[in-house]
Amino acid sequence: MNKQADHAPTKGKKKTVIHIRKKQVTNETKETELIRLNKLIASSGICSRREADELIQAGLITVNGKIVTELGTKVRPDDDVRYNGERLRREKPVYILLNKPKDYITTTDDPHAKKTVMDLISGACKERVFPVGRLDRNTTGVLLLTNDGELAKKLTHPSYRHKKIYHVTLDKNLKSNDMQAIVEGIDIDGKKFAADEVSYVDPDDKKQVGITIHSGQNHIVRKIFEALNYKVIKLDRVYFCGLTKKGLPRGKWRFLTQQEINLLKMGRFE
Repeated sequence: MNKQADHAPTKGKKKTVIHIRKKQVTNETKETELIRLNKLIASSGICSRREADELIQAGLITVNGKIVTELGTKVRPDDDVRYNGERLRREKPVYILLNKPKDYITTTDDPHAKKTVMDLISGACKERVFPVGRLDRNTTGVLLLTNDGELAKKLTHPSYRHKKIYHVTLDKNLKSNDMQAIVEGIDIDGKKFAADEVSYVDPDDKKQVGITIHSGQNHIVRKIFEALNYKVIKLDRVYFCGLTKKGLPRGKWRFLTQQEINLLKMGRFE
């Protein structure tokens, strides 16, 4: 047998040549595999990057058994990173929209609370999620829960001033001059707060008011009306950073769509 015939191309057919190049591991490749420690902590779902820096400085984080306090430290994704002895792992980001009912506390851990929003989403996912911002016990409506610490910070920090709309039911009709005062600004605790827009939900029922604000101040809607001698009977958040409770019954939840997630991350929801 002619051995050369084994390697000779078949007549009439093109010879296929496959080139396999060995991946070169360079210092640059190794560098791209590293991740900032505060980012890894935040991606585990326990806090934001800023809060992660505080944990690091407080000496509460260990990497491969050693306490790390230096900010800007980089680690590998498979390093053993622990907080208070518990190993942290990067979780799949989860985004849940809840239509919060009355009498539920917005918290993840309160031994004295009979009912929390976490009870309403029990079993929704294996990842640890937390509420983005707070709605008090008597406030209902749109509430986002996630393990994305960076997004949570962006949506709740006062400096970002994201849009929120509330449906307010008062104990008496809202006077037109008080409505104007709310838009111009009300003095509360030595600071002036103004709504972007105020209107009657129903022209025939002036106790029901829609108010649009950007302030992140706690209980600001109730404080605005109380400053003008009105009592808030019901308070329902109908819009939060582009999210609404449309089609979502009270007490029910759903996962955000990818489009909603993208809009939140890009900030294109005003």
